[in-house]
Amino acid sequence: MAAAPDSRLYLGLDFSTQQLKVVAVDGNLNVVHQDNVQFDSELPEFRTQGGVHIHPDRLTVTSPVLMWVKALDLLLDKMKGAGLDFSCVRALSGSGQQHGSVFWRKGASHTLNQLDPNQSLHQLLQDSFSVRDSPVWMDSSSSQQCRDLQAAVGGALRLAEITGSRAYERFTGNQISKLHGSRAEDFQNTERISLVSSFAASLFLGGYAAIDYSDGSGMNLLDIKTRNWSRICLEATAPHLDGLLGPPLPSTSVLGPVSSYFVHRYGFSESCKVVAFTGDNPASLAGMRLQQGDVAVSLGTSDTVFLWIQEPRPALEGHIFCSPVDLQAYMALLCFKNGSLTRERIRNECAGGSWEDFSAALNDTPLGNDGNIGFYFDAMEITPPAVGVYRFDSDDHEVSSWSPQVEVRALVEGQFLSRRLHAERLGYSIMAGTRVLATGGASSNQEILQVLSDVFNAPVYTIDLSNSACLGSAYRALHGLLAESGVSFFDTVKKAPEPQLAASPHPAAKQVYDEMLKRFARLEDRVLLKTNQTT
Repeated sequence: MAAAPDSRLYLGLDFSTQQLKVVAVDGNLNVVHQDNVQFDSELPEFRTQGGVHIHPDRLTVTSPVLMWVKALDLLLDKMKGAGLDFSCVRALSGSGQQHGSVFWRKGASHTLNQLDPNQSLHQLLQDSFSVRDSPVWMDSSSSQQCRDLQAAVGGALRLAEITGSRAYERFTGNQISKLHGSRAEDFQNTERISLVSSFAASLFLGGYAAIDYSDGSGMNLLDIKTRNWSRICLEATAPHLDGLLGPPLPSTSVLGPVSSYFVHRYGFSESCKVVAFTGDNPASLAGMRLQQGDVAVSLGTSDTVFLWIQEPRPALEGHIFCSPVDLQAYMALLCFKNGSLTRERIRNECAGGSWEDFSAALNDTPLGNDGNIGFYFDAMEITPPAVGVYRFDSDDHEVSSWSPQVEVRALVEGQFLSRRLHAERLGYSIMAGTRVLATGGASSNQEILQVLSDVFNAPVYTIDLSNSACLGSAYRALHGLLAESGVSFFDTVKKAPEPQLAASPHPAAKQVYDEMLKRFARLEDRVLLKTNQTT
């Protein structure tokens, strides 16, 4: 796929859990090349399953850092073989699975600086890591460290106010603390700690890349208001940590030119710039081009809600990160465990396994479901922490069953009321011009999208998220070149394809659901009380 001699290209890479992906876009933001390396099948010597190693305790989950390095060798060789002209690449950026950490051995900085273009990165960096198996986001082995951190700062809510989230086992600070306690010698041999994103940027830079504000917000270490490391969090985690992490930088930063290694080995231009890499969720927000007032809802096995927020209100649930595209803004993430599997169970029980009958039930029932409200937590929910199925009639009395049609609408309305309630608690507010961007399996169901539109009283647009982290990274590469002259991210990406309008709210929706939301919040408190009494 050779590029025309005058065409400018921008690369976006995504170091995700199971694969390394790349997208190249031209100056008009058209995708001109994409490729990937699947870790399990293309790098079988690392013996991963789903890109990770699950340890015997079932809590510790890691990935071999050299697998990520070798995947980059393989990906660039594939791109070269496909005829991509690397000399046309003006800038590159990327993303990494959030929270994962890479520990560079003393002396690795010198190695990165002196890379021999006649050898692969995998060969050159064999001995550059003090910890060869990097902790990743699936790890949940640091519960004690989470308790210690929260105690040190004055409680879970105080930690959320500083860092945007209460303590989570997968968050990097708690993983660093565990490693410092259990592998002191390896920690002593470490000269730098990177996130997966800044590790990947370091490979291209030929030196240590700064952690960006947005991915740095997923560590329980960054003060999201001052955008600097929190002294109290650092001291509670490990000694001399600010030196090991280096100062964080804005996500739009140009870190420097690409290393001469890539110029000589692959034909990159010496003027190609490396823009700060960020986390996969922030990069997806960029790929979706979320704007102020927008909300994105990913309807999958679990449902994830992405929010653009100006004035964050950190809480015990959800995560607030610095925005990857706007220095004055924030993004929030909420995860709901009971998503598509619960929708499929109700479809099977109430609609004979047919999505058509499920949709018909939504069409045949009124907005607000005559006051009936349901909570469907088949598995212990994350947001809020409750379990069980609860049905309430219009007088807020608990009932044991409903007709199949009422049950279907109660499920879908209840799920979307929950998404809106918890978004608003984090500081989100629906405004004129708000768009709901829907993606994932259920986003192909018109009737489900209509309920989503009604509950949020906003138009729903559908988007394809399959490449959003890569695309967002390519967009950010271009924006990095322009940001220094004051060009906004949204001006940079205005040529990108627009999402498709799928549903608009019913005229009565605002009145129905504004009132229903107040009842829903009160009933959720009752459900939480019942869960706490039975668990």
